[in-house]
Amino acid sequence: MKGNVVVIGLGLIGGSLALCIKNQHPEARVAGFDVQEKEMKLGLSLGIIDQAVDSLKDAVESADLIIISTPVFQTEKLLDAFRDFDLKPSVIITDTGSTKAQIMKRAETLLPEEWCFIGGHPMAGSHKSGVTAAKDFLFENAFYMLTPGKGRSKERVEELKQWLSGTQAKFIVIDPKEHDEVTGTISHFPHIVAASLVQQAKRHAEDHPYVRRLAAGGFRDITRIASSSPVMWKDITMQNREVLLAQLAQWNQEMKEVIDMIVENDPDVIATYFQEAKSFRDELPILSKGAIPSFYDLFVDVPDYPGVISEVTGYLAEEEISLTNIRIMETREDIYGVLVISFQTSQDREKAMKCLTNKTDYELFLG
Repeated sequence: MKGNVVVIGLGLIGGSLALCIKNQHPEARVAGFDVQEKEMKLGLSLGIIDQAVDSLKDAVESADLIIISTPVFQTEKLLDAFRDFDLKPSVIITDTGSTKAQIMKRAETLLPEEWCFIGGHPMAGSHKSGVTAAKDFLFENAFYMLTPGKGRSKERVEELKQWLSGTQAKFIVIDPKEHDEVTGTISHFPHIVAASLVQQAKRHAEDHPYVRRLAAGGFRDITRIASSSPVMWKDITMQNREVLLAQLAQWNQEMKEVIDMIVENDPDVIATYFQEAKSFRDELPILSKGAIPSFYDLFVDVPDYPGVISEVTGYLAEEEISLTNIRIMETREDIYGVLVISFQTSQDREKAMKCLTNKTDYELFLG
């Protein structure tokens, strides 16, 4: 496809989208804008964008596609600013925010009818941030939610899909309100729960110093999403307030029922509760990407002798398998393996499993 593309916000998501469009549509010209000039310079030097934008007004007025990849409240400010610009009547504007109902309402209120705003939410992420972390495979097989809003033709939605075809994502067209309810359930609400678990551990750590050390194992893993950007999650919580309040009310009722279950102390009821949870979780897709970024961990049950870690990483280096993190677990209750190796993709993890299976007799388990 030919045309001018402007990506506003050159972080991980914006940078990766720019890279996907450049690779899939080499005849298009991709410009990038970011409030941090350093990110624009890096994006230009890395070939992620073709042009660093000096004047946002001039860039968007010549654009055929505008991608806003900023925090949700900043996106609203940009839409308001666009009203003073003379955008092409044929322009498509999309965003990458994690909430959709409020931004769609604002777009319908602020933007002229002829400008086509289609909400977007690519469900992918990484432990890294910034334009230097941009990858053209970041969205591969991930769900990419699109919320066209009222009166948007299927042709315009298909046009946006064509622009984004290089992501190799799975597109889902969904109502904005339903989007927020679904992502609230399997993304936003779990982040609040993870943060509350960490807050509780923090309070107990004041009286029990060993909490910090013992939490380095499984607890740290099940709460790692609590390490996400506080600013981003502040915005998401405020934007999806009604959905989250409803889900917290349901959770409160669930916890009351759990309390009653423990008070009654019926072993069959307790076992059934955990069995039902296990069965549902075991039925969830393993290889599919969901709303929360996947963590590709490999647990290696290594023997305790000097040099064993360098031995393992040496085998991986020989096969040119990249890893993103490696750590030793001191607490291993219900967790297999003392060595945890994290990879950027499931393919890298599979290669590592094959490599270590062939060269060692260590037990390996997927995280």
